[in-house]
Amino acid sequence: MNVHHKHPHRSLITAGDLTNILQVVYVHKKTENDGDIYLTRHGFAHGPLLDVENWYEPEWFAANRVRLLGTSYVYRVPTKDLDGKSLKLVVKYSRVGEDVPINTHILNEFLNAEFNSPWEEFMLVMEMREGAFGPKELGVRTQQPLAIYVPPEQMQLWQTGRSRSRISKIVNKHPGLGLDILRQYILVYEWIEGLNIVEAFESFGCCGEELNGLLHPLTLKVIDDMSMKGFAVADMKPSHIIVGEARMKEISAFGDGESARAEKIAAVQQAIEKNDYSVVDYELALRTPPHEELIKKSRRHTYLDAQRDKFKPAPMPSHLKRVEIFSVPYIRGFAESTGGHLWVIGCNPRLFDYFLPERWRRTPCRPLSSHHEIYYTLTKDNIHIVWKTSRVGELPGADEAPDRVDAIRERGFNSPFEDCAIAQEISNGGIPTVYMRAIYMTGSEKVEPVTDPRRFESHRGLFSMDGHPLLRGDRNYVTIRGFFNGPDEWVAAHEGRLCQPFDLYTAADSGLLPREDCEKILDTTRARLANLHLDGRLLELNDLLISVDPAGQIVLDAEKKPEARICNFELIYKT
Repeated sequence: MNVHHKHPHRSLITAGDLTNILQVVYVHKKTENDGDIYLTRHGFAHGPLLDVENWYEPEWFAANRVRLLGTSYVYRVPTKDLDGKSLKLVVKYSRVGEDVPINTHILNEFLNAEFNSPWEEFMLVMEMREGAFGPKELGVRTQQPLAIYVPPEQMQLWQTGRSRSRISKIVNKHPGLGLDILRQYILVYEWIEGLNIVEAFESFGCCGEELNGLLHPLTLKVIDDMSMKGFAVADMKPSHIIVGEARMKEISAFGDGESARAEKIAAVQQAIEKNDYSVVDYELALRTPPHEELIKKSRRHTYLDAQRDKFKPAPMPSHLKRVEIFSVPYIRGFAESTGGHLWVIGCNPRLFDYFLPERWRRTPCRPLSSHHEIYYTLTKDNIHIVWKTSRVGELPGADEAPDRVDAIRERGFNSPFEDCAIAQEISNGGIPTVYMRAIYMTGSEKVEPVTDPRRFESHRGLFSMDGHPLLRGDRNYVTIRGFFNGPDEWVAAHEGRLCQPFDLYTAADSGLLPREDCEKILDTTRARLANLHLDGRLLELNDLLISVDPAGQIVLDAEKKPEARICNFELIYKT
């Protein structure tokens, strides 16, 4: 059957089509049936062959699929012929959120094993293929991950076999993935020609104890190889180890007879010993603890270097753009996992991934205020941050002192973009501030109505990357700032050493500093702001931080006085 595609060439993509999910870049397209397909760089190279109608069209799929052995729903199916080309695919229905069948090995070694989400699985497969961890001469060959297809239909919960608690556990581990418990996720890999080692030995007439005796040491060898490369698979089976077609053709040419049979067995063993094999089935794959720890350390080190050089221009990937808002440079892009938007301060695109919501939104956090949504957390990359929900569009609440309410009503809460601009202006004027890092706009709609529309009116001429207004009343905005641990240059040179911040109210209340000293620091800061033509009259003691270094000493400024940093900018105004 020869099919001619109806779509424009796949190279006609826009930056909005590119999305980064768990460090894997995809081309995201809506399908003709209103589903979603996410193509990896490997899948994109195959062009329209992976259009859903060319392999998953119901009649074609039902007539041409071959179910593969195993407990999951996995099929081999060819694409339709397109201009004389076709592609053999492995199509696997994700079991994310389902119960893991427990055997003795999994029970003993991987008690908390869970099926990977499709995004986690592709992330791990990409890492295996890159082989950065472990011995350079050793590699783990895998199937090529081509695409993740999400059909538009929603199932009933009883049809999915999924547990809400299991889905919640995965979302908490990688928050922001947007997993829909009622939708299917279909992973598409390229088929590897060849035989698994069970099929290979059985083709030589091996069975029973002889077969088991051959399979066990080879499986342990592959498990050891993967462990050296930083990975484990909770259900590693001999049927997951593939000897390629070219090698099997060489082995088959040895002829017949008992002597040839022994040579064939030895040749398969030799292929495994020389790492001439591929591994398939990754739904229970995971990093080993040393690899996981190294990934975290590596990403933190890279982050600190990138943060130190954040204003140095660097090559820009096509899915990200540089923009300037109120004189502040940002790297902007989509947070595809939540449908939100992200603006990261600076010119270095390497910083963008560190502030995607799945890196920090659901990590364990500690509230820093009893009245407002301000939280400290350690991100999945071991980065200390504070995130704060913007109050733009709100009116002062009952927690505000009566003498402040009228002043706040007169000017309103700054937008997050104003916060960042004012922070930069203050810092440029020589007054220490916490480091503003990023602004995140949620993809989900805001519940609370806008009660003060002035900022939305003043920002009306500013637009985001999707054509919507930059400041939207139907979305929440979160500002992300550094948890002050010393200047960026100091932190990069003192890995693992932490300063401890205290706001002036806490410092006075705990006796760290006399209250009159704290009040004097506040008055001095307000006066310095006035010299920059900024109105800081609404600053309070808890809006300024001092720090205690690892030796237990208060960090001092050049004049040997406690260095106070402004940490709240929503009520500082230009005069």
